Amino acid sequence: MIIDIFLPVSLMFIMFTLGIGLTVENFKNIITQPKALILGLVNQMLLLPLVAFFILIIIKLPSEMAVGMMILACCPGGVTSNMLTKLAKGDTALSISFTAIVSIISVITLPIIVSFSMQYFLGSNVPSINILSLGMTMFCITTIPVGIGLFINTKYHDFSVSLSIIANKISTILFVIIIAGALTSEWEAFINNLNLLGPAIIALIFLMLFIGYSSASLFNLNKEKSITIAIESGIQNATVGITIGNLIFNQDTGLSILSLPSGVYGILMYLVCLPVVFLILRNIK
Repeated sequence: MIIDIFLPVSLMFIMFTLGIGLTVENFKNIITQPKALILGLVNQMLLLPLVAFFILIIIKLPSEMAVGMMILACCPGGVTSNMLTKLAKGDTALSISFTAIVSIISVITLPIIVSFSMQYFLGSNVPSINILSLGMTMFCITTIPVGIGLFINTKYHDFSVSLSIIANKISTILFVIIIAGALTSEWEAFINNLNLLGPAIIALIFLMLFIGYSSASLFNLNKEKSITIAIESGIQNATVGITIGNLIFNQDTGLSILSLPSGVYGILMYLVCLPVVFLILRNIK
């Protein structure tokens, strides 16, 4: 149930919640300030998968888990990165807009990178994957809900403001249920593989946070935008990773091994990484 119905429906609602926080002005602001957008896209769409790939070359993981790590590295930031940006006093409007654009672009990039990763890490054991079908599925469960949310916020703004308060709380609860429920069904696998996945996941998060902030500072962006780009570069949407992993390796019960890195990431992000990230970013001068 959690895999076949609850998981994709929950992801659609989470993306819808992102959409009702968007306005047309968000996109206009990005166009008028292209430096931050271009730098953020380069970091997340190009450097993030490359850094993940090199980490996997150094830290040897089982083939399926390596593919799962690459799936995670292709995911947009999602609502989590938007909330963290706000807490860390970054540019929240930029964060929301950037996440929306990456969510749309990842409909194309994620299937391509995942297909390459499966060919590289699985070799002759690679299962058949329809890139077009995967892209269309992503479009339906990510881009369309964002678009509906944006439409509602544009046409019925007063309603969307009141709705967003409840929707954000529901999205947080759904995320917790997804992570807890999925890992509960595969708790033994989570514990057994934490020592393998933990170092790779933590290295990926902190390397991309460092690269994101340093690159923004190098291009003379202000502190708020630098924080935003760092978070968008280093924090990924675990729900998307879990969903995509289970779409590729569909199974009757439990968590797909391709989804396991995203599941472990969802736990480590909150228990280990987010408190440290929050303290570091809030104290950057």
